[in-house]
Amino acid sequence: MKLFALVTALFLAFGSLTAQQSIPTPAPPQAKPVYLVGGTVHVGNGTVIENAVVGFDKGKITLVGQSGTAFDRTNADVFDAQGKHIYPGLFAANTTLGLVEVEAVRSTNDFNEVGGINPHVRSLIAYNAESQITPTVRFNGVLLALVAPQGGLVSGRSSIVELDGWNWEDATLRADVGVHVNFPTLRRNVTGTDQDLKTGDEAIAKQLTALYQFFREAQAYSKSPAPKDKNLRFEAMRGLFDGSKKLFIRADEAKSIIAAVNFAKDFGVTPVLVGGGDAWMVTDILKANNVPVMVEQTHSLPSRDYEDVDLPYKTPALLVKAGILTSLCTRGSWQQRNLPFEAGTASAYGLSKEEALSLITLNTAKILGVSDRVGSLEVGKDATLFVSEGDALDMRFNNLEHAFIRGKKLQLVNKQKFLYEQYKAKYGQK
Repeated sequence: MKLFALVTALFLAFGSLTAQQSIPTPAPPQAKPVYLVGGTVHVGNGTVIENAVVGFDKGKITLVGQSGTAFDRTNADVFDAQGKHIYPGLFAANTTLGLVEVEAVRSTNDFNEVGGINPHVRSLIAYNAESQITPTVRFNGVLLALVAPQGGLVSGRSSIVELDGWNWEDATLRADVGVHVNFPTLRRNVTGTDQDLKTGDEAIAKQLTALYQFFREAQAYSKSPAPKDKNLRFEAMRGLFDGSKKLFIRADEAKSIIAAVNFAKDFGVTPVLVGGGDAWMVTDILKANNVPVMVEQTHSLPSRDYEDVDLPYKTPALLVKAGILTSLCTRGSWQQRNLPFEAGTASAYGLSKEEALSLITLNTAKILGVSDRVGSLEVGKDATLFVSEGDALDMRFNNLEHAFIRGKKLQLVNKQKFLYEQYKAKYGQK
């Protein structure tokens, strides 16, 4: 037993040391002005500025222009970005980043609560700012995230975080942005027996009844300014009906999307559609109701075997061309490292590079109501940006040299880089 205890203690000590070395220390606030000179600036709104300069101070962008623009170099850090590319921080939307560490280990998953209707659940307070996954996705330019719960009919509330901080309080950009609903899938198994069809229809009807009843009660509750007995579930729903919170509805099939839009209309709410696999089929309805779409999992096969194999790749372009405010998101946590490359694929299937970039920067910020702070490189906005050696949407050239969140210069280290350097030294590689 003593030997076992000793071995266990040594293992934990080594694991703790490795984690400390591979998880970067949160950056201190910006202390002096910074200027990035000579790079190609991708503003995020479709504009590209060659041979440009970007300056920022006290966490805010103060200058975006041609590199010949005069600026005060006194006590400033000036970085040569010649031949490099400067981008706004990429935005991972509707993710479990920071809520999951090891997907196969239940005790490290904190995104799904027991019960079907949980609007009072706050994903923010479960966010782990010290996750080892976060530094990895930052290496591909992902600097912001909408951390969202999953599961049940009403999953809970999501919040926007910056991917740097000692804890969830430090990381918060905007708390409790909206409530997430998983709309029932209105699909019938036509190959089943009559009893199977009846059972399926009854299950769908039961879910819809529960959802409508809860929303009706929550709406009625919200009209009471100071109820005598507070209901935590209903309190969490208040902002939906006055527009101060957003309603995120997950639906993929065309029939479910139409029903979800009508459901939101019944309560005077404009939803954000998440998933939207069949959204390209119902663009007229989405546009008429001003419904933005967060397209999910574009690096996948189509849902039907008779559809074009590249349909998921083309879906963002189909929505953008139809005039739908569109962004990209991908499920999971570590999968966020592929977010820029999903946008890159969209640029090969109907969108320009800058339109594809907007899918994971400015469009996401617009949908979430924070475009006044992030999403593009414009004077007055947060200095949340990065410098890449090449095209950030191409995995061959996405190689970050510098990254900043509100002007704070990040340490670009992670577990993979730590192990790479460790074993490179072991085998005498340069």
